[in-house]
Amino acid sequence: MKEISLSLKEFYKGKKVFITGHTGFKGSWMCRTLILMGAEVTGYSLEPPTEPALFDMADIKGHIDSITGDIRDLASLKKAFDRAKPEIVIHMAAQPIVRTSYEEPVMTYETNVMGTVNVLECVRLSDSVKSVINVTTDKVYKNNEWEWGYRETDELCGYDPYSNSKSCSELVTDSYRNSFFGPGQRTCAISTMRAGNVIGGGDFAKDRIIPDCVRAVLSGNEIIVRNPDSIRPYQFVMEPVYAYLLLAAKQYDDISFAGSYNVGPDEVDILTTGDITDMFCNKWNKAGGRASWKNVSDMGPHEAGFLKLDTSKIKTKIGWKSRTGIGDAIDRIIEWVNVYNAHGDIPSCMNRQIEEYLDD
Repeated sequence: MKEISLSLKEFYKGKKVFITGHTGFKGSWMCRTLILMGAEVTGYSLEPPTEPALFDMADIKGHIDSITGDIRDLASLKKAFDRAKPEIVIHMAAQPIVRTSYEEPVMTYETNVMGTVNVLECVRLSDSVKSVINVTTDKVYKNNEWEWGYRETDELCGYDPYSNSKSCSELVTDSYRNSFFGPGQRTCAISTMRAGNVIGGGDFAKDRIIPDCVRAVLSGNEIIVRNPDSIRPYQFVMEPVYAYLLLAAKQYDDISFAGSYNVGPDEVDILTTGDITDMFCNKWNKAGGRASWKNVSDMGPHEAGFLKLDTSKIKTKIGWKSRTGIGDAIDRIIEWVNVYNAHGDIPSCMNRQIEEYLDD
C-alpha cells in the first residue's frame, strides 16, 4: 500500500479540490491531509460547529481558501464554485448528529437533502469538475438489526431524521448522476461513500462516545455511557479520509470506479460502545490517568442497536483496506489529547499521525 500512498500524494499535488464542511472534525483532518499533499484547497462551510474547534487548532485557515457559507444558500455556494473552478469535489457538510435531528428535523433535512441538491447543481453547471465524492453514512440502510454487514445493494431507508435525510441524499445523488451525467452527457464521476463511526483526536461533538470520554477524563468526571450494548463499526478518522481521496483519484480518470461504497473496519474492530469505552479507560489508566464509566440510560430517542458494514466492494474494486485497528486508533487519540492538554503543537501531532498512516 505504500506505493499507492506515494502515488496519491503525487496525484493531489496542485489539484484544485473543493470541500464542503471543511471546518468540522473530519473536514479538518481532510484539509490537513490535502495540505500535506500539496493540493489547492477551497473550503466552504459554516463556522466550526464546536468550541473548542479542531479547525482552529490545526492551523488550516492560512493554508487554504476558507469560505464561510451555508450549503443551503445556492447562490453563495455557486459563487464560491465559480471562483474556485474545482477539479474534485468532496461533499462533507451535514447536520451529523442523530439526537439533534430529532430536535431540529427541518434544519436537518434542509441541510442534508437540499444541501446535496445545491452541491450537485453547482457541479452540473460547472465545466471543471471531473470527480465528486458525496460523504454519507452507514446509517442510510434500513436497519433490520441483523448480525451481518449491510451491502451497497441493500435497501436505503434510515429510521431517524438524520439517517433518513442521508438516505435521501443518496437518492438525490443517484438521480443527478442518471439525469445529467449519463451516456451521451457530460462526463463526471460521482460516488457516494457510506462510512462507519469515525473516531480520532480533536472531535468535540456532543453525543459521541469518544468526545464524551475525553471531556470526562479531562474534567475528572466519570464517563457516562447511554447504550453500552449497541454495536458500531468504529474506525480511525484517516481510514475514511484516505478512502475518499483514493476513490476520488481513481474515478478522476476512469469513471467505471464511480458508484456507492461502504467504508468500515474489519470484523475484529466492530465493537460495542461499552467495549470501546473499556479500551479507552484501560489505555488512559495505563498511561497514568484515572478513568471509569457507568451505564446511565437517559431514555433518549430511538437509535440502532446493531450496525455493521460489508466492505468487500471497496477492498476488491479500488484496493482500499483498513490499516489502523481500534486499539491503535485509541492510542492515537490519547496521544492527541495529551498534546492538547499540554497546550502543545496540534498541527505537528496531526501531521505526524497522517504521515504515519500514509506511509504504513
